[in-house]
Amino acid sequence: MSSVCPSFSVRHRVVARLAVTALVSGIVAVGAIAGAGSAAADEAPQQQGGATATLGGLKTYDEAVIRKDGAEQHIPAGLFEMAVDDGGTLQTYCIDIHNPTQKDAKYQETPWSATSLNSNKQAGKIRWILQHSYPQVNDLAALAKKAGAGSLSEKTAAAGTQVAIWRYSDGAAVEAVDPQAEKLADYLEKSAENLAEPKPSLTLDPPAVSGHAGEKLGPVTVHTDADGVTVAPPVDPAVRGVKVVGKDGKPVTSAKDGSRLYFDIPKDAADGSAALTVQGSTTVPVGRAFVSETKSQTQILAGSSQSTVSATATANWAKKGAIPALSAQKNCAKGGVDITAGNEGDEAFTFELMGLKHTIEAGKSKTVTIPLQEDQAYDFTITGPNGFEKRFKGVFDCKTAGAAGGDSGEPSAAPSPASAGGTGTDGPDLAETGSSNATPMIAGIAVVLVVVGGAAVFLLRKKKNEAGE
Repeated sequence: MSSVCPSFSVRHRVVARLAVTALVSGIVAVGAIAGAGSAAADEAPQQQGGATATLGGLKTYDEAVIRKDGAEQHIPAGLFEMAVDDGGTLQTYCIDIHNPTQKDAKYQETPWSATSLNSNKQAGKIRWILQHSYPQVNDLAALAKKAGAGSLSEKTAAAGTQVAIWRYSDGAAVEAVDPQAEKLADYLEKSAENLAEPKPSLTLDPPAVSGHAGEKLGPVTVHTDADGVTVAPPVDPAVRGVKVVGKDGKPVTSAKDGSRLYFDIPKDAADGSAALTVQGSTTVPVGRAFVSETKSQTQILAGSSQSTVSATATANWAKKGAIPALSAQKNCAKGGVDITAGNEGDEAFTFELMGLKHTIEAGKSKTVTIPLQEDQAYDFTITGPNGFEKRFKGVFDCKTAGAAGGDSGEPSAAPSPASAGGTGTDGPDLAETGSSNATPMIAGIAVVLVVVGGAAVFLLRKKKNEAGE
């Protein structure tokens, strides 16, 4: 029996691997750069905070069987464990049964809107199942009595719970092999009620701000279920003098739910950028989704120890000109990634994406949706004045493989191998196409027109100075 979640070999699925470079139009970089070079050019995740964890493996499980078109496939079904960065353990169940799961993949707490749960009207029933079954209910005798299941072990309780979840997350024709586990799955499926999505463990809103030197930039509002969080100010020596303060202008080192934080930028500060980080410890709410950028199957939280959660917000400032603030979030409802661009400068900020020019007037903000195909890997960088760069990358994974328009795939007895930065599908890793984190903007850019879905045109960039060229 495999010790990882069931994996399916998906034929004819091609993950589009492209590196899109969004080049700013009509903007000349001027003035000194303080911290903008490395800090602002760093990869910007689509998540806005919470728990980050590494997938360990399937720890408590039994067997299930999928039946389709007269064929049967036996698979393990049960609980995963994840190790939380900086401390803590999570237990999760799989959603999206037909996608591979990669051991040691990195996962990030994510809103339902950025997962396949976005379009699933039964998603709230999955949360009900999680709250009313193992491991949240650890009195297995009482659980078995409610389900009319005779007796349950941890393994069969985990399998029955996973099967019930799959029926709602994927609409799968799946059954537990153990008769008592199957009775539990039937009970949970029939009893489930739609519940609201749980609140995130920790976020900062907005995740990016901008303004002039000599001002307080913000506010950045803390949203958390932790009792309190610590606030770490910028540590880059290049931005010495920048402070994180409250509304009264006094420096802060701690915050709580609803706290408003500001970047206090000295009047004589050179144009640049900085970041603040908040961190706390809490039990992550049951039902939070977790996604990976390596095309590893989406998970949903079943249990949490006291775990470390964190969130980061950035600030960009200048004395004059356009002063952009950029953030991104997957938007499954719109079929793409939302890029939110604000401009607190005194000149317009103009940039190009997918061959289209976008202008944000001074004092305004705009959200631009970059359309993507399902399973498409993306990697693009937006540049701005004074060396400003923001890189966004990930995999657009918004549907279960068995959903309408998705590839249902063919069952495979073997799990997908882990691949650092890969997706478990055919094609080179992004690192091989010249979009490594160390070099987000390469001097020589070969511009190639790529038709995506018959409509979207992207700029494909490749590394010019790779070894051997």
